[in-house]
Amino acid sequence: MLARAWLAAVVAGFFMVIAYGIADDLGLLAPAAPALAPASRHARADIPAGYLRWYQQAARTCPGLGWTVLAAVGKVESDHGRAKLPGVRSGANRAGAAGPMQLGIGGRAGRTWQRYGTDGNRDGRVSVYDPRDAIPAAARKLCRDGAGRPGGLRRALYAYNHSGVYVARVLRVARRYQARPGAAR
Repeated sequence: MLARAWLAAVVAGFFMVIAYGIADDLGLLAPAAPALAPASRHARADIPAGYLRWYQQAARTCPGLGWTVLAAVGKVESDHGRAKLPGVRSGANRAGAAGPMQLGIGGRAGRTWQRYGTDGNRDGRVSVYDPRDAIPAAARKLCRDGAGRPGGLRRALYAYNHSGVYVARVLRVARRYQARPGAAR
């Protein structure tokens, strides 16, 4: 009888650990965070649900960095991981960038991934191709470059990709992703 009770406790504990891990992966265990800017209808239609959640979670790690900016970087760089361009799912592009956030793994793109790569989903692997790892790494880089500070967003975006056209495009997409007050969501 004691052996059955012990076995039942072990099995229950096992399932509790699994449930905890799933809840953590889904972001259900994240601490309370400040309210996020609402997503526009365009954002909800354009951004895959998982990516939207990951952008929002990662932006919370950098006070002042809006999730819409992070999502706009993901859109411009790889269409939220959907682009079939070199480096998005494997390898690197000609500049040496890789993954859905096109972080530098060498060459002209530098070694951004080596500095900011993180195990965002805590699965024991750090992969530039896994959006759950790449999105928080991009947030860390943007934050380190000043995106969360007053007046620092444009500089941080320019440090991400040295192009004024890129910065303008990211900011334009970010504006479309944020719902306007009073607009239909």
